Amino acid sequence: MSRPVGKLSPAECITQTMADAGHVITHVSDTARWTALHRATESKRPDALFSDPLAERLAGERGRAIVARSPRTTRNGWWLVARTKIIDDIIFEAIADGCDRVLNLAAGLDTRPYRLSLPPDLPGVEADLPPLLAEKSRLLADQTPRCRLIRSAVDLADPRPRNDFFNQALDGAAKALVLTEGLLMYLDERDVVALSEAIKRPEVAWWVLELAGPGLKKMLNKKIAGMLQNAPFKFAPENGLAFFEDLGWRIAETEPLLAAAHRFRRLPMSMRLVARLPQPDPRHPGGRPWSAVAVLTR
Repeated sequence: MSRPVGKLSPAECITQTMADAGHVITHVSDTARWTALHRATESKRPDALFSDPLAERLAGERGRAIVARSPRTTRNGWWLVARTKIIDDIIFEAIADGCDRVLNLAAGLDTRPYRLSLPPDLPGVEADLPPLLAEKSRLLADQTPRCRLIRSAVDLADPRPRNDFFNQALDGAAKALVLTEGLLMYLDERDVVALSEAIKRPEVAWWVLELAGPGLKKMLNKKIAGMLQNAPFKFAPENGLAFFEDLGWRIAETEPLLAAAHRFRRLPMSMRLVARLPQPDPRHPGGRPWSAVAVLTR
């Protein structure tokens, strides 16, 4: 017998409310709220890997509902925390190596321009769909970015606006970093190929991406199929990072998220033994759940 609503915990109330309203994730953009809440949770730890004081306001009730609705085994978001920390470090390393611009494609509710100690004259360009950028601008209207932040509302799946965006965003750059964090897995293969071609410009020195293997795609689409019905995982090539080598890129760095989360002491106890096993070949990840952050150059 179910308990009366008045007896539910706050998390259960959120979950029940969202269940009554239908799927928690109604669009890929909602995954940005999921990620933001995990950044907020990490920031509250005494041993936090990063500090994001804005994440909780960006996640909002919907972000809390998504996490409350997710399977218990995925609820601590260890891979999102590890991914955030890895990319933070990559950006700092690139800046030390002369990076003069950062383009964040499908930036979502990322707050690096506000929370990282970036050069004040560094152009940081955020691109995403108009509704999400408008919401983000409204929620952060009282905040001052630490770099020269530029927001561009653009549909990156549309070739002409995408090319216009790159022409404008890279104007004057000589050593840019392009970031696609949490984006590629939601695209069809042909869209990834098209995006790769668009990024191949002389001004771009680094492409930082997250890639999931077919084993992870299969597991997540099965385990949280209801949540991901409106944002299914699509892109997880059998040949892993070799997919990008075939497109003319060179793999400069690869950081598997499982190993990184273990190093950061963020893995659940039940997964720590698995992290000690040899990692899959990034060029043939096979059926094991695998994902990594990679740095591509040309």
